[in-house]
Amino acid sequence: MTEKKAPKPGKNRRKSRELVLKGLYSLLLTESDLQKTMDDLADDEAYKRADAAYFKSLLAGVMLERATLEAHISPLLDRKLSELSPIEHGILCIAAYELLHDPSIPYRVAINEGVELAKLYGGTDGYKYVNGVLDKLAALARPNEISDLRPARNAKI
Repeated sequence: MTEKKAPKPGKNRRKSRELVLKGLYSLLLTESDLQKTMDDLADDEAYKRADAAYFKSLLAGVMLERATLEAHISPLLDRKLSELSPIEHGILCIAAYELLHDPSIPYRVAINEGVELAKLYGGTDGYKYVNGVLDKLAALARPNEISDLRPARNAKI
């Protein structure tokens, strides 16, 4: 008989990102108060497994920098930002914030986390769209990191 492991408390950034997405969804649709949204999400079951400090920092940072993030994202879209679903919009803002403001998170991690959120919460093929936009943004935001990790073209083996 296999014993089920209890979920680890705290320090799960993926759960933090999920909560931030829930918060952004609420804030984008209702334009409610940031602190009230944070307080409401602290009652969410997932909060116990999330990295609370990262959640608060990320949600506050995205909301504070929202206009700048949207200015970076908009030129990379094939439609108006207002035509995106609130889920895709929120995911792109979260990943854009990490790409532009947190160099401790590798660009591949920021993109992958955005894609995983889109697979969980977005439309059927929304993750492909999110991946394409974030890949373009990463190339602009972190050109040195990308060139250091991508194999050189025409390299002789």
